[in-house]
Amino acid sequence: MIQIRRSDDRGKADFGWLDSRHSFSFGQYHDPEHMGFRSLRVINEDRVRPAAGFGTHAHQDMEIISLVLSGSLAHKDSMGNGSVLTAGDVQRMTAGSGVRHSEMNPSLEDPVHFLQIWIQPEEKGLEPGYQEANFSDDDEQGGLRLIASGKPTNGELKIHQDVDLYASVLDAEARAELNLRPGRHAWIQVIRGEVAVNGEELHTGDGAAVSEETALELKARSETELLIFDLA
Repeated sequence: MIQIRRSDDRGKADFGWLDSRHSFSFGQYHDPEHMGFRSLRVINEDRVRPAAGFGTHAHQDMEIISLVLSGSLAHKDSMGNGSVLTAGDVQRMTAGSGVRHSEMNPSLEDPVHFLQIWIQPEEKGLEPGYQEANFSDDDEQGGLRLIASGKPTNGELKIHQDVDLYASVLDAEARAELNLRPGRHAWIQVIRGEVAVNGEELHTGDGAAVSEETALELKARSETELLIFDLA
C-alpha cells in the first residue's frame, strides 16, 4: 500500500526570511491526518534568505537531521559545536536531555535550501550528541546510499532509532530496488525529479508512505534525487 503526499498539499509557511513546506504537522500548521509516519515526525523543506535564519532555541528528545541541498548553513550549539554546512553535508544532532542551537544562513547574497528531519528516538533523556558527514552525488549516483542508520557500519550517521535512511541520485530511466523486511514500512521523499515507485508516479516535493510491501522498485523518469526511510 502506497499513500502519496503531494507537494502542493503540504503545509506552507512564509515569513519573508523563511519559506517552508511541511510534510507533517509543524508549528502553526496542524493536520491531524498528517502528524508523522511511524517514528518519522518532521520533514521540512526550508529556504532561508541571505543573512537570516533560526536564532538560538531549544530542543529535547528528538533526533534532528539537516541535509543541505544548496547554499550554506551555519550551525552552533550548546555542546560547543560550530560549523558551516554546504551542499552534500548531512548533520545529525541528538537533542536528548536538552540542547540549544542556532541555524543561520551566513551568506549575504545566496539563499540556503535544506531539509530538516526529526525522528523520535528509541528512548528519552539520551546524552546530547552531534555528528556530520558529506555524501556527494557520486556517493549516491545510480543506487541507494545508506547515509544514516540505527546500526551504522560504514561511515553513516548514527540515529538512535530503528531507521535506515538512504539517499539516491538516479539518471533518467535508471532503476533501483530496496527490499523491505516483513513488518517494515517506508517513507519516500522526492527532492527533485520524477520517479515511479511500484508503478506510482512521484514528482518533486512529493512524499509517500509505504506499508505492506515487500520491495520498492524505482524507475526514474528524469534525473531524480530522493530519500528513502526504512522504518520499523
